[in-house]
Amino acid sequence: MLSVTSLLLRGVLCATLLIASGCGKKAAVGTAGPSAPRDKQSVEVTEIVRRDLTERISLVGSLAPNETAQIRAEVSGQVREVLFAEGEKVARGTVLVRVDDSELRAQVAQSEARFRLAELNLKRSEGLTQAKSMSQAEADRTKSEYSSAAAELQLLRVRLAKTEIRAPFDGIVGARTISPGDYITAATVITVLDDLSRLKVDFQVPERFAERVRQGSEFSLRAQTPSGEARAKGEVYFVSSVIDRLTRSTQVKGFLAADTLALKPGMFANIDLILQVRRGVLTVPEGAILTTPKGTQIIAVRDKGADKVAEMVPVTLGLRERGLVEIVPLRPETLDEKVPVVASGVGGLMIFPGSVLEPRPLRQEFRIGE
Repeated sequence: MLSVTSLLLRGVLCATLLIASGCGKKAAVGTAGPSAPRDKQSVEVTEIVRRDLTERISLVGSLAPNETAQIRAEVSGQVREVLFAEGEKVARGTVLVRVDDSELRAQVAQSEARFRLAELNLKRSEGLTQAKSMSQAEADRTKSEYSSAAAELQLLRVRLAKTEIRAPFDGIVGARTISPGDYITAATVITVLDDLSRLKVDFQVPERFAERVRQGSEFSLRAQTPSGEARAKGEVYFVSSVIDRLTRSTQVKGFLAADTLALKPGMFANIDLILQVRRGVLTVPEGAILTTPKGTQIIAVRDKGADKVAEMVPVTLGLRERGLVEIVPLRPETLDEKVPVVASGVGGLMIFPGSVLEPRPLRQEFRIGE
């Protein structure tokens, strides 16, 4: 029994010594912790860059000619001559169609004879009035007849001139709808004349963006043509003052800056309309933005002795463009151009303020704007 008891006591004593020895070692490790090397978190970094960012919206529109007009006659009559070829370029004032004017010419000749008689009577009355051989009433009637004859002659000459239908501006005539011998009226569309010296584009802007579009706003345009994609730039010249009740959008028109032969009126076009341009703002890749319950932050890489450590810097976000985002630090002195920041995977990395980092350049495939 004594031997068994002594063995038990010896076992308890050994266990106590082992526990005490283990606790001593643990305490030794704990006290040595600050001087022990810490693990470094490998991260990809990039520098903050000042750039110009552009806010734009994508819309659809239709191309239109600079000017277009339906050519009609102002006087009714039979077509005597058609003086244009379909698809022909014509200059302003070119006679396109002549309407039969024989009746009007006869009326003009008759009116000219009455005008010459009224003119002779007026000259006689002036002489008789000076000689006091004609009453004032008779002289006034003679002046009235002269003025009436002159007005009648002028009216007939204007109507005669309208029998020649002329191009109102330089352009290209379309298909004709009449032939010599046809009887036309003011309702008859003879052809369509298009001015293609420059093209317009017509599109609709949603009402929430309407106040930010004004004359001079720039846009770029893309359209598919048989020969491939055609591109052009343009400028807004008209913004409607009302919002359409059905579409909740406003009508906007713009001129294309350069002539592109591949573009034709009536084509469908994709439009990128510039709403604003922010000059020289601080930008980082979107992958550098860390969203936390405390707000939006980025992880700046700071020097601390020989180490690179993480610093959480609160920011607000501005414009976004092609993978870049504008940042505005809540304290302006905390961030500036060329400050390195963690640029990739910030949401999946275990990084805390003061974490030691091992910076590496951002991989080429993730670099934006370089």
